[in-house]
Amino acid sequence: MILKETLRQIVIEQRAELRSFEYGIEREELGKIRLDLPYAIIISGVRRSGKSTLLHQLLKKLSNFYYLNFEDTRLIDFESSDFEKLDVIFREEYGDSQFYLLDEIQNVKHWEIFVRSRLDKRKQFIITGSNASLLSRELGTRLTGRHLNVELFPFSFREILLLRKEKASPKSFEQYLNKGGFPEFAKYERAEILRELLSDILHRDIVSRHNIREIKVLQEMAIYLLTNVGKEFSFNSLKRMFGLGSVNTPISFLSYLEDSYLLFTIPKFDYSLRKQLINEKKVYSIDNGLSVANSVSFTSDKGRMLENAVFVGLRRSHKDIYYFKGRGECDFLVKEGGSIRMTIQVTYEMNEDNKRRELDGLLEAMSKFGLDEGLIITSNQEDEINIQGKKILVKPAWKWMQSL
Repeated sequence: MILKETLRQIVIEQRAELRSFEYGIEREELGKIRLDLPYAIIISGVRRSGKSTLLHQLLKKLSNFYYLNFEDTRLIDFESSDFEKLDVIFREEYGDSQFYLLDEIQNVKHWEIFVRSRLDKRKQFIITGSNASLLSRELGTRLTGRHLNVELFPFSFREILLLRKEKASPKSFEQYLNKGGFPEFAKYERAEILRELLSDILHRDIVSRHNIREIKVLQEMAIYLLTNVGKEFSFNSLKRMFGLGSVNTPISFLSYLEDSYLLFTIPKFDYSLRKQLINEKKVYSIDNGLSVANSVSFTSDKGRMLENAVFVGLRRSHKDIYYFKGRGECDFLVKEGGSIRMTIQVTYEMNEDNKRRELDGLLEAMSKFGLDEGLIITSNQEDEINIQGKKILVKPAWKWMQSL
């Protein structure tokens, strides 16, 4: 519980601070958000990806609104019963408003009850949160059919170019490949920003929330996975590697890491859901810069860095992504409308030594799913290969990312 006058002071001070907020470049997701729909708009994503900035950019479109950021340490005692108190303060200070903008709301238990009650009164909400599992669980119970989800990632290549006033080129993409797109790092380029970010995600979004005792194991597992992107793993292999007594620990830890948007895993494609669940998965990092800053080895493998950047590019607009493994391998399959629609192979440079392997794996996947066109993404090669009655486009990543 929090005292009403204490809450009032926080509301007024936060509102005043909005005037000095740096809005930065306009995020691409801004144009996708409609404010005329009777739904709660949920903006979720990894910590420090720019959710608050996007929220503030939305504020500029509104003449009147209610605003509160629950990351404020003074709100640590805020409880769900305090929402009624907050609502009274909002009306007393700012009159009647249609819009509630609530930042990092997952810090408050049962927040969705209040949101649902106001949605029933035709109010509108824009909400941010850093934990996919908590948000989805609460949305599923109270806000079914009453919310729209927007996932926010660190800056895309296009956004980085806009920020730096640069044109797309092999040189500008190489910089993006190494430094990633976290907004604060893009501004200051200090590695300790990304090291501190990883620590914040682990401790604030995982350790404290789930009462983790094996903190060192969690840290070591996170860094291992962040720097081994594109590699297959199993929960049993993680159990052995970190000397754990049960496979349940790596299963839980990985789910927490994914919920925080730090990591993503993709399954090997199989028509059997059971086999998809038990087969080895591949892991990818939310951001190359984050992996580089927290590892001494990641930058030595340009191929995996490119593969990770391509995955994140795909993941911005597609959730059903798989890898293929038959006689050969194909890096990414993208499923849309119940069918595999895209097959994508990634290699930093295609040459005579690896050409056959890359083509064979891609062609096998294309044939399996009845596709006539496939894609190979490289660092800086462009070509068109017609083989076995199929067309394979070879595109440089710096051009491909302009078309996403």
